[in-house]
Amino acid sequence: MAATPRFTVAQALFRFLAAQHVRRDGREHPFFAGVFGIFGHGNVAGIGEALLHRPAPLPFFVPRNEQAMVHTAAAFAKASNRMRALACTTSIGPGATNMITAAAGATINRLPVLLLPGDIFATRRPDPVLQQLEYAASRDASVNDCFKPISRYWDRINRPEQLPSALLEAMRVLTSPADTGAVTLAFPQDVQAEAFDFAPNLFEPRTWTIGRNRPDGAAVGAAAAAIRQSSRPFIVAGGGVLYSEATGALRAFAEATGVPVGETQAGKGALPFDHPQAVGAVGVTGTSAANRLARDADVVIVVGTRLSDFTTASKSAFAAERVRFIAINVTELDALKHSALPLVGDARVSLEELQAALAGWRVSASYASEMCSEKRQWEQEVDRIYHLNHSPVISQGEVIGLLNEAADANAVVLCAAGSLPGDLHKLWRTRTPGGYHLEYGYSCMGYEIAGGLGVKMAQPERHVYVMVGDGSYLMMAQEIATAVQEGLTLTILLLDNHGFSSIGGLSQSVGCDGFGTRYRRRSASGELDGSTVEIDFAANAASMGAHAERATSRDEITRALASAKQRAGVSVIVIPVDREQRVAGYDSWWDVPVAEVSPLSNVQTARETYEDARRRVRDYL
Repeated sequence: MAATPRFTVAQALFRFLAAQHVRRDGREHPFFAGVFGIFGHGNVAGIGEALLHRPAPLPFFVPRNEQAMVHTAAAFAKASNRMRALACTTSIGPGATNMITAAAGATINRLPVLLLPGDIFATRRPDPVLQQLEYAASRDASVNDCFKPISRYWDRINRPEQLPSALLEAMRVLTSPADTGAVTLAFPQDVQAEAFDFAPNLFEPRTWTIGRNRPDGAAVGAAAAAIRQSSRPFIVAGGGVLYSEATGALRAFAEATGVPVGETQAGKGALPFDHPQAVGAVGVTGTSAANRLARDADVVIVVGTRLSDFTTASKSAFAAERVRFIAINVTELDALKHSALPLVGDARVSLEELQAALAGWRVSASYASEMCSEKRQWEQEVDRIYHLNHSPVISQGEVIGLLNEAADANAVVLCAAGSLPGDLHKLWRTRTPGGYHLEYGYSCMGYEIAGGLGVKMAQPERHVYVMVGDGSYLMMAQEIATAVQEGLTLTILLLDNHGFSSIGGLSQSVGCDGFGTRYRRRSASGELDGSTVEIDFAANAASMGAHAERATSRDEITRALASAKQRAGVSVIVIPVDREQRVAGYDSWWDVPVAEVSPLSNVQTARETYEDARRRVRDYL
């Protein structure tokens, strides 16, 4: 009879993680690709000791910030189509709560990350322990309870016997296409170090099969009937198309039926930009082609998207009087939005079965011709913005064009917040799946460089370009040092517009004149309207080990990009851009309420415009 293995709880944890595999479509590989950690008194003795002699399949990485490492883990999972994940461990207290923002982003974006924060003592002998939050209504609460609403699964391991069931539940959620997100397992400091005789089978290799659930057959038939009766169908491709590896099925469906395809931020790249049925971004940050076709669509087929307000343009994008929705999604919550006919199932098999049910049917020649015309006009608009030759300071749209033309077809562009996501969604010409990586479910400033690190770890063969504004850079630039430490190659384009340009533009549109969005010194008047605060971003990046340079013209930017492509390591190109030269919106609207009463005339005018626009929006469930 085999001896019962005796390990500490922390040692057992990592032995279990190293033994977990996933399988889809006959391909199997380890699920966990490593552990990120920052140590403190709450995890150094237990979890730290276990990581010191961890199983070989789990490399250990040292980041510079706890929020950043969870962003990196989320980006890694996204770039791996949710088939791999990273674990993140912190101490009790600020180390743990620093992860909360990024954990919320992972859950909102439906990305698997495993969080392992240290916690208070289960025995309560040292009470209160250093960094403990004292909650008068319960001695069992800690700051880790803050993770509950943003975790898809949460548990606190107060006894060694609780570990096996908690780990199995964690894996169930992490590998579930419908339920995945952040999983938090809080580990009291004393329990981490406690030894226990665990059952041997806890550490045996275990494979989690990620299946392709099929939609209800009757629902597929009803959806096909609705599409056959339509005259102006339209597809919205979301991130689920990529996670399901359904890009081939989407292409086959679009080519067989002729239905135009618009893309969400997460779904961009589901079709290459030059595919005949690809009409580009849809919604608030959408193209004229996609938004005009969406406006008049009578049947909208949404695939793998949660239909956020940016995708639906605050429910104004699909304006036909009797528009119907057909929703393909693994998550029932999303499949039932907008009173859609739900096809609850995997994107790939759902598209394949729907295509089979539509055999012989195709959109009309007139509708196909209209789609081609709209697409052609939009590509001309992109060419115009790419070559504005704006002076004396270059425009952001031109920088996007220069990078798009310099990057290889297999390269990845990554961004998250500010005005860049909107411009990239409209303008970036994606050529391969995964070539466009935007965190826009949470639009979290600071994701960019940390996220670029995660993508490069997941796809080392691809060149990763991070586009980041000066505002986001100042929030979280320190992962440049982590990338240098790991010997990774990244190219970071830092666009400097002296403040928060995106919100500055929004502030102006609601009558607030960009208040609080410029980096200005305080003047004699007591307001922040003095001279501009100048920051040497190139010197800052160079101090962390990057090759950094400033480029101000088209020629300088082109040369810097060419050099970066040939250089190993982290390259940072600092580019001043015109804050006021913006890419317009195209046939879209976003519901941002304006103050109903105000002494400011600009706000009063903006409120009138808002009320007029709001009256034209048709509410639907």
